[in-house]
Amino acid sequence: MADSRFFKNAGPFALAQIAEAAGAEIVNAESRDHLITDVAPLEQASPDTLSFLDNRKYLEAFKETKAGACIVSPDMVDHAPDGICLLVTKTPYHAYARVSQLFYPSQNGQGNVSAAAHISKSATVHETADVAAGAVIEDNADIAAGCVIAANAVICKGVTICANTQIGPNASIANAIIGSNTIIHAGVRIGQDGFGFAMGLGGHEKVPQLGRVIVGDHVEIGANTTIDRGTGPDTTIGNGTKIDNLVQIAHNVQIGQNCVLVSHVGISGSTELGDFVLLAGQVGVAGHLKIASGTRVAAQSGVMRNIPVAQEMGGSPAKPVRKWLKEVATLERLAQKKKD
Repeated sequence: MADSRFFKNAGPFALAQIAEAAGAEIVNAESRDHLITDVAPLEQASPDTLSFLDNRKYLEAFKETKAGACIVSPDMVDHAPDGICLLVTKTPYHAYARVSQLFYPSQNGQGNVSAAAHISKSATVHETADVAAGAVIEDNADIAAGCVIAANAVICKGVTICANTQIGPNASIANAIIGSNTIIHAGVRIGQDGFGFAMGLGGHEKVPQLGRVIVGDHVEIGANTTIDRGTGPDTTIGNGTKIDNLVQIAHNVQIGQNCVLVSHVGISGSTELGDFVLLAGQVGVAGHLKIASGTRVAAQSGVMRNIPVAQEMGGSPAKPVRKWLKEVATLERLAQKKKD
């Protein structure tokens, strides 16, 4: 269960409230008013806590759990231990996510501004925003209601941070507009110069980077990720997109809605991603490409050409996954024959 030193529990909640949040049907409950105090893994759960099962690998743990309630899919109902209440849904993991948010809601600002924060007289900070010690908010920046600006974060001149957004420790935001209900983790760098030079034998001339970074609503950006501002067009991150730690997004990149970029992804300048694109860990994407909505790229792949229709890709250079796996299998057979 969550350590109370770090996480504030909003419970307890009645089963009926939990079922409504989960979008699940209650089965085997003695009372819909039974109180659940927390969420926990199957192995650690107790009679007053709730867990979930979304993978048959954990079926034995489910059969032995002491949880008072558990979120499961319909095909798991017959495997439940005696006495447990079930919340039945076709999407247990999504339901558990919603229930976890019920117990541990995002902590918006409450109007706590440290005397050790550095706030320009021309900046606008809403009365409900939190600003921690060492944070810097420069001229004409606008911090909206419920925002949290953590210690030593730097909000540069003119930046807009919309409502209920959290900026982590030591993050820096420049030349940017950040949407609402967005989370920017520690050490993120947004809005610095893109890597733009007119190269030549006589030297490399710097090209002024005159665009911005536009980050949508309900975006999450992991620790130490870097997002460069555009050269003239903006760099944009669509609503609902989730970006892992240590991702590099170059100037003029356009990322659609609800994309997922896993750690160590690198996207070169002026590339466009549609909606619901998934790039697994360490995928590299060349510049000036277009990747269709719904495309999924396997880890450590190198995307060097446009992907005009949604498909699963893998390898370097990236190609349709079946073709890639077939080529890998063929090479393994050839290598084995040569060895024999």
